[in-house]
Amino acid sequence: MDIERPPNLRTPGTEPGSATSPGGAGLGGTPPPINALAELVADLISATGLVPADKLAMVRSAAGMGSFAHALVEQNVASSEGLARTLAARYQLPLVDLALTGVTDEASGEIALHVLERLVAMPYAIEDGTLRVAVADPGNIQGIDELRLATRYPLDIGVAARDDILTEIRRLARASEAFGARAAVQEELESLEEEEEADDLEVEDGISDAPLVRLVNSVIFQAAEDGASDVHFEPQEDSLLVRFRIDGVLQEVQRIPKRMTPGVVTRLKVLAKLDIAERRKPQDGRISLNAAAAGRLLDVRVATLPTVEGESIVMRLLDKSKRAPTLQELGMSDEMRAQLEILIRKPTGALLVCGPTGSGKSTTLYAGLTEINRPEINIITVEDPVEYRLQGVNQVQINTKDVVMVGEIRDGETAKISIEAALTGHLVLSTLHTNDAPQALTRLSEMGVEPFLVGAAVSAVLAQRLARKLCTHCCEMYTPGVDELLKARVSPDIAAASDGMVFYRKKGCPRCNQTGYKGRIGIYQLLTMSEQLESLAVTKASREDIERAAIGEGMRTLWDDGLAKVAAGLTSIEELARVSI
Repeated sequence: MDIERPPNLRTPGTEPGSATSPGGAGLGGTPPPINALAELVADLISATGLVPADKLAMVRSAAGMGSFAHALVEQNVASSEGLARTLAARYQLPLVDLALTGVTDEASGEIALHVLERLVAMPYAIEDGTLRVAVADPGNIQGIDELRLATRYPLDIGVAARDDILTEIRRLARASEAFGARAAVQEELESLEEEEEADDLEVEDGISDAPLVRLVNSVIFQAAEDGASDVHFEPQEDSLLVRFRIDGVLQEVQRIPKRMTPGVVTRLKVLAKLDIAERRKPQDGRISLNAAAAGRLLDVRVATLPTVEGESIVMRLLDKSKRAPTLQELGMSDEMRAQLEILIRKPTGALLVCGPTGSGKSTTLYAGLTEINRPEINIITVEDPVEYRLQGVNQVQINTKDVVMVGEIRDGETAKISIEAALTGHLVLSTLHTNDAPQALTRLSEMGVEPFLVGAAVSAVLAQRLARKLCTHCCEMYTPGVDELLKARVSPDIAAASDGMVFYRKKGCPRCNQTGYKGRIGIYQLLTMSEQLESLAVTKASREDIERAAIGEGMRTLWDDGLAKVAAGLTSIEELARVSI
């Protein structure tokens, strides 16, 4: 293969600025070992000019004797897709998009899974007697040679994004485990078919068998891997339907044969420490799972509900090993984020985040805690369940605190305690279930908090929703008509003058599971208290009066913020209408 060498390309064993002769160690003694392959890749990347020299030096240091390409992605210097595109061009190899091409079972089974994991490679097709294999690091010649020895087929090598390959490897591992578990359970059930009809207790006694345990665990780990917030096990007439809630929307994942339903349900109830003999009443429990293979610590809340076809189970997954986000990652405008940073650094007052269930309120509060968490202040959170773990934040009952986070204000007693804490030298962060920011002030009064305390204690109210983000790989551009703009609540003058305005809409591809969306972004409304708004709160003004005054002072509505994100191509009008009011 003839590869054009970039300028000043080093050969293995040499280092720039080295005073070492081929036969000696030089003045500095024995030089540190050089990762020749990493240096070659570094020079290839450097020749493109896409990565600044200072960041390239940082990646070199992080790579050490490991993979330079992997270090680029880990240090957030390059995306996995961008790096694959660059390496494919430099090595003159085809670029493979595994999400689009797919991976056939025949091809993926040709090479042992542990070999694929170690070399970060994925066979994806067999065509004309040739095994097509995607690799993340085409410069790893020894690894490619090992792949050639691991199969009887000649290889056709391509380059794919490392993240895509790892995703497929994890999928294969889960599928292999689940298939083996299901086959073993099926075989056992067939052998006990007559006993099952005679005595149901035999089915329940067999739930602790390893195959069924692996089947249940594979479903939970797949849900964690796919980023699901909830798992639904719903008994149907002919099967047990499994659905994941991903990005706020339920998606069917698989159907487990009807005869396995009792074992799966009972296994889940045993894990959650529920009464397996009680099938006519709802029950609640929890599971703590250390998913070492997935690198996660999961706290799972379990709720059962008797139905006509059997017991339905809903599981709420909380990834306790997940890092709390920062304010920059929430998707706020720069102006709103700057306002919020000022508010959360105040020593006293109450910051309320409101919205419906599942709108990301607690995540926003934790982003604020991450911003202000430092050794000089004492922070306590009061919540159930604890959704994130922050180092330096107490989650036990203490007497002295500077910052208090209350998971949710649900009743008058909690509301009064939170407001009084905000008035006595503490910064209180909490959530409230209201449709928008102005309504939060009237809701507190309805809960029994004195109006003059509401005006004095509340510093700001942040309302929010979570909208699904358009998939960047398949969304398509279009020009909306005037009628569509008017339906989007754009003023007639702006709609008439917006000839050529560009919006984006969903399409669907394998990367987003044909939904057209991948990930979510926040839509926000920030109401900052002022003397005028405080006076309105004291006089028990209506929500509409408070909203008009706040808009006059510069507050944007949830729809306005969402429309700005639609114009930026982050989400669609259809999705904005689904989540906003």
